[in-house]
Amino acid sequence: MHHFGARLLLALVCFLGLNAAAQTPLTKPTLVAVDTISSADTAWMMTSTALVLIMTLPGIALFYGGMVRRKSVINTMASVVAIAALVSLLWFAVSYSIAFTPGNGFLGGTERLWFSGLDYFKDAGKVAVSHVAPNIPESVYSMFQLTFAIITAALIVGALVERMHFSAMLWFIGMWSVVVYAPVAHWVWEPGGWLAQMGVLDFAGGSVVHINAGISGLVCAYVLGPRKGYGTEPFEPFNLGLTMAGAGLLWVGWFGFNAGSAVASDGRAGLAMAVTHIAASAGAVFWMFGEWIVRGRPSLLGLCSGLVAGLVAITPAAGFVTPRSALMIGAVAGLACYWGATGLKRMLNADDSLDVFGVHGIGGIAGSLMTGLMASHNVSGADGNVLVQLIGCTAVLLYSGVMTYVLLWLTRVIVGMRVDNAAEAAGLDISQHRERLGT
Repeated sequence: MHHFGARLLLALVCFLGLNAAAQTPLTKPTLVAVDTISSADTAWMMTSTALVLIMTLPGIALFYGGMVRRKSVINTMASVVAIAALVSLLWFAVSYSIAFTPGNGFLGGTERLWFSGLDYFKDAGKVAVSHVAPNIPESVYSMFQLTFAIITAALIVGALVERMHFSAMLWFIGMWSVVVYAPVAHWVWEPGGWLAQMGVLDFAGGSVVHINAGISGLVCAYVLGPRKGYGTEPFEPFNLGLTMAGAGLLWVGWFGFNAGSAVASDGRAGLAMAVTHIAASAGAVFWMFGEWIVRGRPSLLGLCSGLVAGLVAITPAAGFVTPRSALMIGAVAGLACYWGATGLKRMLNADDSLDVFGVHGIGGIAGSLMTGLMASHNVSGADGNVLVQLIGCTAVLLYSGVMTYVLLWLTRVIVGMRVDNAAEAAGLDISQHRERLGT
């Protein structure tokens, strides 16, 4: 009886100790027992990671490749593929540690530099987890966040197509992913980031991804200058069928983008998926109607752009809003981004070739502000604040815009930036890669 009582007391102490440990939030990446990992959440996050990577490869490659002229399709697609590979290596070497380890309000620490961390020890039954996502292996979480870093950098390509040296693009994007993307991700998504501490709501990347890429693309367009013949010659898209295929992959992949940002296979992820689809549909329909009214006919390119606009705008809001709010967010985004890609583009007088700022910048701003207005406490336990959201948008616009200009200047010093007139006239496929599309 004495031994039974001792064992019972020991079991109770162990249970209370384990329970207390489980309830104590992690403050940095650490090793935990393998059996504390959620298999369901891990499976969903691995699926989401694949979905988001599909958004870039081949989604963005097809979406952008179909919109440029025939003589620069290969260069556009090669840029997207090269960015995916380059950003991936820089992520595990430097950017992940800057973005998602504790440091100060502006930069993360050095715990995960140079491909360190992400540990798994089979015999010891231990696996590394991030304090941001303690229910899945850190290897999965870092891969999931990598796909966001990849697509954000790849989006910028749409503003600089058909006129930038391939080598210059790689230098610029490589520096940008470390100096701009990683710090902004830390500000918003790492719990110690200064915008996170302020209460900025960005579920899946309204500011980190879309405003960030949008303003950087606009600065690139200004610094590079317009393509030869811009505004005086017709720039016929190579193949809008490719663009539509890319848009479809973006729509499907966005479920991983937004629902995956719940970092769990739960009800919030399910709602995020539903509101993502509603907003995309509303964006497509309202862009179509706006174009129909203004130009007298709808277009396939408009429908594709509109669905992307709806997806962009719901991104910061997906884990915070109801379906009715998603309908309104998508509708506003469809009309606002149509204006961004037409009237505003003319006002800005920049050859933002594939409307990176008009769709991603304007859509990201609209979605972020509407998140502050429409966030439902019942959905997330968080309350929105439009002023706080405005501060977050402004901070990203200013930092990303200024640093993009600085990095472009540095790129020009290192390798030059714009191809010469003969190379641009021949097309970047031939001048940069000695390749051409078949007949």
